[in-house]
Amino acid sequence: MTYQNNFKRYEKKYLIDEKQYRDLIALIYCKLEYDRYKKYKICNIYFDTPQFDLIRESIEKPLYKEKLRLRSYGTPDSEDFVFLEIKKKFDGIVYKRRISLPYRQAVDYCINGNLPETHNQITNEIDWLMSKYQLYPMLYLSYDRLAMRGIEDPELRITFDSNIIWRVNQLDMTKGDFGNVKMPSGQYIMEIKTNGAMPLWLSGALNELAIYPKSFSKYGTIYKEELFQNMLLEEGGFCCVE
Repeated sequence: MTYQNNFKRYEKKYLIDEKQYRDLIALIYCKLEYDRYKKYKICNIYFDTPQFDLIRESIEKPLYKEKLRLRSYGTPDSEDFVFLEIKKKFDGIVYKRRISLPYRQAVDYCINGNLPETHNQITNEIDWLMSKYQLYPMLYLSYDRLAMRGIEDPELRITFDSNIIWRVNQLDMTKGDFGNVKMPSGQYIMEIKTNGAMPLWLSGALNELAIYPKSFSKYGTIYKEELFQNMLLEEGGFCCVE
C-alpha cells in the first residue's frame, strides 16, 4: 500500500454557504481538477483525555498544538487499512505524520498497547503522545468531502466538507456512520492547503466573492457547543469509552 506519511503545509479554513460555494467553483473550476477519489466520506476517532484536555488546550489557540486521531475513508471492515495520525500545528504551519495498518491492528495498538509489526519513528511519536496524556478514544466524527487540486500546481488542494456526524458512544468504526448531525445543510467548511503562498487567481476569486478566513475546528465546535455542556452535569468530566 503506497501513501504519503509526512505532510508540511499551510492550511486556511473558510465557512461558506451554498451560493458562495457554487459561485467560487464557477470562478476557479478551470484551474482545478478533482483528486483521485473526488468525493468520499471521512470517518475519524479522536483521542483525548477523559476531561478533553487536548481539545480544550487547542481551543485557546496556543502557538503549538497537537492531536491524535484514527482515520478511515468510508466505513472500514476489521481488515481494511486505516490511518493513525499525529497532527501538529506550530506558528501557522501544519505537520501531519501517520502510519497505515488494518483497523483491527490499529485498535489493538491504541487500546491494548500491542505494537504493530512495523515499528518506526512515527510509532515512537504515537507511543510518546499516548503515554504523555493517557489518551482514550473520545469522539467519533465523520463528514463528506469533495476534494480538488490545482492543475498547474498539484500540491494546491481545496476541500469542501459537509454533513458532519458525531457520537461519543459505540466508538467502533465498523459499526457504521451514525450519530448526531452538527452542520446545517447548505453549509461547507472549505480548506485551502498550500506549500507556500496562495495563487493570485485564487486569492482574487476569494476577494471578489467576499470569502474570508474563519477559524473552524470540527472537534472544537462539538466540544464547545455539545460536550462541554454535558461535562457540567458530571463531576470530574466523563469518559466516553464503551
